[in-house]
Amino acid sequence: MGDPDKEWDFYLRTLSSSARDSNLASDPASDPSLLNSVRKLCQLCKAENSEDLVARVYPHFNKLFQRSVASLPQSKSSYGLLLLDIIQFFLDFGEIVLHDADPSLRSFFRSCLSREFADLTVAEATLHFLNVNKKRLLASFPALLPQFFPLLLKLIAWNGENIACYSQSKSFSRLDEWLANFLALFSRLLNSFLKVFPELISPASFLPLFPSLVDLPMLVVALERVERSSGSLIGSSIASIQNTTAPEMLLALMDEAYTGSTIGDGGAGSESEDINAIDSADPLFLELLKDENDGLAERHRTSPSMAAALQAAVNVPQTDRLKQSLKIGPALLDVYCALAIRDVNDSLICALIPLIMARNDVLFPDKNYSYQVRKRLLEFMLASFQRSPNFIALLKKPIMDRLGEAYDSSAKTELALQLCWAIGEHGGGGASHKDAARELFENLELLLYENLSSSRLGLRESALGSDSENLRKSSQSRLLCFVVTAIAKLATHHHELLPRARVSLGKASRSRISDVRVWRRARDYLGLIDDPAISLSVLGPSQGHVQKPGTVNWRDGGTKMIAHIPFYLLGEQEGSPFHDFSFSDIFPRT
Repeated sequence: MGDPDKEWDFYLRTLSSSARDSNLASDPASDPSLLNSVRKLCQLCKAENSEDLVARVYPHFNKLFQRSVASLPQSKSSYGLLLLDIIQFFLDFGEIVLHDADPSLRSFFRSCLSREFADLTVAEATLHFLNVNKKRLLASFPALLPQFFPLLLKLIAWNGENIACYSQSKSFSRLDEWLANFLALFSRLLNSFLKVFPELISPASFLPLFPSLVDLPMLVVALERVERSSGSLIGSSIASIQNTTAPEMLLALMDEAYTGSTIGDGGAGSESEDINAIDSADPLFLELLKDENDGLAERHRTSPSMAAALQAAVNVPQTDRLKQSLKIGPALLDVYCALAIRDVNDSLICALIPLIMARNDVLFPDKNYSYQVRKRLLEFMLASFQRSPNFIALLKKPIMDRLGEAYDSSAKTELALQLCWAIGEHGGGGASHKDAARELFENLELLLYENLSSSRLGLRESALGSDSENLRKSSQSRLLCFVVTAIAKLATHHHELLPRARVSLGKASRSRISDVRVWRRARDYLGLIDDPAISLSVLGPSQGHVQKPGTVNWRDGGTKMIAHIPFYLLGEQEGSPFHDFSFSDIFPRT
């Protein structure tokens, strides 16, 4: 190391000469020595701990930052690393020079990262910067990352493929060496993003973030369509594509995204129809590509254009980038749901549950992805009801709407099953919500009677083969089992519903067109609800229940004798047994 004074004088002169050079002044990042000078000066300021040096460097850095931001729209050079180093200086020494870094951070996201998120080097540097300064950003600029979460999702969604390309560009002697390098690089980027991901969640971003996570594969499809239509995403702003004055390119892009073809592919009479479909779907496509949180949590997901877009995405081989997004999406949902249960208030979670119900059967049409996402959504919904049972009463209208859709698809049937379980388990919201419990009970009754009077689940029997018929019968039996259980549980929680429950369960137990498991379960519940103590023990809430006199503590079943037990619980035995028995006859040995 030489004399520090001479060193920082040299680097300051480099910055000054760059500002005076007419060629470099309009494109500062084209000078490769500039980034090195900025980094060296930052290191010297930290090492020397000199306020005088900081004060001398700051004007140069501030001017360089402004010139760089102004040069971005016309430049083909990468500014990401340069601007990140300057912003780091602003964060480290802002109190000394009285510089507010908030405008600089927002300028970086809007002007630079929106153009360079597809650059793997910039993506890694950005995530590293965010993790290093995570606590500082959260304390001083808490709204920053929640505002730009769509841009950060684009960064992680796009760079899975870039990582593969980067690894393939390296020279490795063995395949296992290449694979290890690829996995290490991808894991590092994803882990770096997962560390900063919790900071994306705030009251303003919690609800809008949900559809963005669920639609992560669709975001990749949209970005790939942009790349095919307009070239590399590096150095080009998608916002400028959205605001272009030449709509023909966007129309062609939208047509490819939603139908898998171009405008010219259709016949003479089909072109106007395609254009009309594109016009109606255009806002949805643009919303997928937005850079900032606009606060909107709901997206229109039932249009024919959306269905065409999803179909087009699965009719062609999946790209590596799309495959990566199908893996990243469920991982991010895991973190999102865990943080929501732990940190988010009840009002936001209550507002999220109807969105989950609406998106349950509207997912990217990859079989494994749909299964993984739907599984997480249903588990989160049930965990939310467990945490706050009163949600069931507050959300009775959307719950009843979903119960009415139980026939429409297998996904909606599964959602109805889970809702039935939650209604019964939590007593329709609790003892203080009797009106809501009554309305939910009436809907369960309606669902039961509709299924008992019909041998189908909204499907035409003539269109079903033997396998489909068996599947239909199994789905109907499973649904009816859940419904009769929910009816019995609701009547156990709310005794004023017992007379109606006896009627409903009686009809189910006498019905011979349903599966034997259904009418046998209904008959068993009829016997249970005639004995309130046993009914409360068996059908009452599994947690948070205050033991009442005469009820059974089932945890003691292996060691204590309880005489007041419905005999039909002893498997297939009916009537009074001719021998003494213990709970070991009921509970399987472990």
